[in-house]
Amino acid sequence: MARYESLLDACGGTPLVGLPRLSPTVPEGAPPVRLWAKLEDRNPTGSIKDRPALFMVREAEESGRLRPGDTILEPTSGNTGISLAMVAKLRGYRLVCVMPENVSSERVQMLRMYGAEIIFSPAAGGSNQAVATAKQIAAEHPDWVMLFQYGNPGNARAHYETTGPELLHDLPTITHFVAGLGTTGTLMGTGRFLREKVDGIQIVAAEPRYGELVYGLRNIDEGYVPELYDETVLTRRFSVGTRDAVLRTRQLVEVEGIFAGFSSGAILHAALAVAHEAVKAGKRADVAFVVCDGGWKYLSTGAYGGTLGEAEEALEGQLWA
Repeated sequence: MARYESLLDACGGTPLVGLPRLSPTVPEGAPPVRLWAKLEDRNPTGSIKDRPALFMVREAEESGRLRPGDTILEPTSGNTGISLAMVAKLRGYRLVCVMPENVSSERVQMLRMYGAEIIFSPAAGGSNQAVATAKQIAAEHPDWVMLFQYGNPGNARAHYETTGPELLHDLPTITHFVAGLGTTGTLMGTGRFLREKVDGIQIVAAEPRYGELVYGLRNIDEGYVPELYDETVLTRRFSVGTRDAVLRTRQLVEVEGIFAGFSSGAILHAALAVAHEAVKAGKRADVAFVVCDGGWKYLSTGAYGGTLGEAEEALEGQLWA
């Protein structure tokens, strides 16, 4: 059992587990094709966002931009806000989050439990409107520090220095890395590291199909492009519909016992497609993908029960990134 001096030291070092039941069956004698899930829900607040939150705060402290007692301002759809709230509480900062008013109630409750203050932005504008509102508030409060996950290099650096090395250590035979397109920090940081270390590795982004919505992910053709985004890091982008994201989220828990959020279902859908392409091509593949968070924060959406159609209906209007 690992021992840490504080909760912040427990960020990262998450397990990588094989998915023997969801991995595609290969013909006898053909090279193996395997799926691997990086369980980021095992971080202290239950999501991958603990990594960039800690890095962004540490780097702001080291540069002198953030001082004891300061106020941190951040636009978020939930997970980064929760991670920042945990870090801010332990480091002694006030946190103000700007988030769409239609995020799940569990996220709001968790933020308030950690002591964060919330300013809601209109649901219709999604996270893009939250970003715009936060920038306006930052201009009105120049003494507040906006870490801004969409453009903060510390976001991608967290994954370059931790997620990427962990994956390579645990899976030296990795051939594909699949993650969701949100702030793009995970894909940019992990992708750059793996490209430097693994010849021919494919970096695949899962994004919502144009006009459809998946919690925590964004289609960059629909508007705001995060400042961190660099298309040269990616091998390809894979579009996923809402129904597929829900279907795969349910399969994760029903077949492999992994209770995940909907962005993880979307990412699994892309990972499965990549794996089946490898089977068809007769190539070996070790496809690692990210389970961004657990499903606990989404139970109130009602999307884990009933038919897929009922789940889609329950999620209508709730899936803004």
